Amino acid sequence: MFMSVNAIFNTHNWSLVPFHFWSLVFFCFGCVVGSFLNVCIHRLPRGMSIVTPRSHCPHCKYSIPWWLNIPLVTWLAVRGRCQNCGAPISARYFIVELLTGSSFLGCWQAFGRSSAVLAVVYAIFLSGLIAASFIDFEHFIIPDEITLGGAVVGFGASFFLPAMHDANTLGQGLVRSALGALAGAGTIYGILRLGKLLFGKQRLKLPPNSKVIFGETSLHLPDKEIAYEDLFYRKSDAIVLHARTVELIDRGYADVGVRVALKAGLVQIGEEQINPEGVAYLEAECGEIVLPREAMGLGDVKFMAAIGAFIGWQGVLFSLMLSSMIGAAVGVALIILRRRAWSSRMPYGPYIAVTAAIWIFLGKKIVQLVFP
Repeated sequence: MFMSVNAIFNTHNWSLVPFHFWSLVFFCFGCVVGSFLNVCIHRLPRGMSIVTPRSHCPHCKYSIPWWLNIPLVTWLAVRGRCQNCGAPISARYFIVELLTGSSFLGCWQAFGRSSAVLAVVYAIFLSGLIAASFIDFEHFIIPDEITLGGAVVGFGASFFLPAMHDANTLGQGLVRSALGALAGAGTIYGILRLGKLLFGKQRLKLPPNSKVIFGETSLHLPDKEIAYEDLFYRKSDAIVLHARTVELIDRGYADVGVRVALKAGLVQIGEEQINPEGVAYLEAECGEIVLPREAMGLGDVKFMAAIGAFIGWQGVLFSLMLSSMIGAAVGVALIILRRRAWSSRMPYGPYIAVTAAIWIFLGKKIVQLVFP
């Protein structure tokens, strides 16, 4: 079996067919993979199966037949609308298919002449980056199926294809992959902890005697509502305020401090500690509130580990430096254009993904130009 795999990916065997025939094959197959990625992007963050049910319109549940599920062509043919109910189909479906097809084509153009298997592995890697980026951009999460699964695939590919890390032996490839994963996860985790220490609290000034309501699933402020899942990530996360009055269903308090730490199972009002499950409703009057916030999530740590498993520690450092610069530039631009506030969350995964892709195609050339 090992010999048959070698035969399949033997560069000489692939060269018997015109190079650009394979270019067309890679692009078309990449578009098909992109269609599958759209399923993953929609279903994984919602906890849905990516196998069943078959593709359907999310509005009318119309089961899409194969002739209306052809990558790129179908979206253009139906003009971005469901053929059954006429509901709009997001342009994201077309963009992901085109981007994935172009990524597969780029991998073949860059690596196909020297190693067909390297082109395939990098195409799979870029597929994971695309899915993670679109999910993170929409939901601010990166599912474990992509991060942890990607790390496993990265380790396996590095063992059987040490050329990914410019290694000569199977063991050397695996070691360099492990070092990349550790460097990626360790660096991002260190940034996360430092960011939590420096920027882990957001102090909001409110109009005097504003009413703050702790509902069942979210915090209600005078001008907005914040879901608890966006505030509480770890046991140390807590909402803190000093209230003029506090009202529970069965009693009230005056001039007391309030601390709510749901992950730790604690609601503290003055000196009294209460189990959150026993608090159905809490209303406080205050002029200031301190909210927990994250510099980045643990999903970014696992995502960087997966990336490091594919591109090694040098690629990790390159991606981290360049992604931080791109992310900062985009963030400042959006603030200047008033498209986001200083305190709003911004997904970091897409910037890491873009710079990891740059490393694959141009990273080593960039390093040689900077450090001749």
